[in-house]
Amino acid sequence: MSEHEGHRHGHGRQQGHQHGRTPGHQHGHGHQHGHGHGQGHDPQDADFSVLTEMLDLDAEVLHEHLDELTGWIDELSGGTAEKPGGRGLRVLDLGSGTGAGTFALLQRFPGADVTAVDASPAMAARLEEKAAALGVAGRVRTVVADLDTEALPAGPFDLVWASASLHHMADPGSVLAQVREVLRPGGLMVAVELEGLPRFLPDDLGIGRPGLESRVHAAQAEGRAAAGMHMTEDWGARLREAGLDVVAERVVAIDLAAPLPAAAGRYVLASLTRVRSALGDVLDAGDLATLDALTDADGPHGVPRRDDLTVRTERSVWVAVRG
Repeated sequence: MSEHEGHRHGHGRQQGHQHGRTPGHQHGHGHQHGHGHGQGHDPQDADFSVLTEMLDLDAEVLHEHLDELTGWIDELSGGTAEKPGGRGLRVLDLGSGTGAGTFALLQRFPGADVTAVDASPAMAARLEEKAAALGVAGRVRTVVADLDTEALPAGPFDLVWASASLHHMADPGSVLAQVREVLRPGGLMVAVELEGLPRFLPDDLGIGRPGLESRVHAAQAEGRAAAGMHMTEDWGARLREAGLDVVAERVVAIDLAAPLPAAAGRYVLASLTRVRSALGDVLDAGDLATLDALTDADGPHGVPRRDDLTVRTERSVWVAVRG
């Protein structure tokens, strides 16, 4: 699950190849991730480096949330990770990014294997590297695909996971209809979406004009609307329209108070660095100067020196079943 401007989940330009599956075993966010329709990521690009760090930190900082969420899914599925005949759970991760959802699900369901789909070859390669480092390469298959134009990998799957990815799709209804087709009868679809952008900053930072974060969020919302992102969808209704039965819903509140642990501080720094890059031609000079001061890790007002930052966000979760 990730929630950051610039990363595209499971859609964009077709890259024309599929990473194969290796034969084998184990954790690592949905997310976030703001994303655009368009190109893949260049792993040599500094922006890509910031993005992958942010997604990896998202998984680390919010691991308790993911743990709780996958435990809830396990309960809803009947508390068993094995299917008749001894077959492990087959999972499809739509918009996998660097693998937060993939690794959390592999950890929760020891007999599972995951097909991880993302539009970016570089993201897929990063996920494969992490899988190898965690010793679970044999349980992961990555697929590079544009879900706005390409079909989902063939099923049947027992569980489909989409964290902070549906709102980026040009036609999410069409993708959800495909999800129903690749799910086995009784299989689960889990949709996780953002209730809003994360909040890190106090209103008065002691530098610049108060209210910086509100202005940043307004600019991001305008950009998302202009890009045609589906930020205000009723995803429960969308799931029902696709022929799936919604069996559970919940809102998960994440609230990490100051002073933040080191990983959360790095997460805030990476997130604000990306905001500064994305909104450089939108915010006024004063707000950009404030962001420059916050993202100067060695400066007197830089994130590592502050003790007033938080991580607050909410994510809504829908669980649906194919009847």
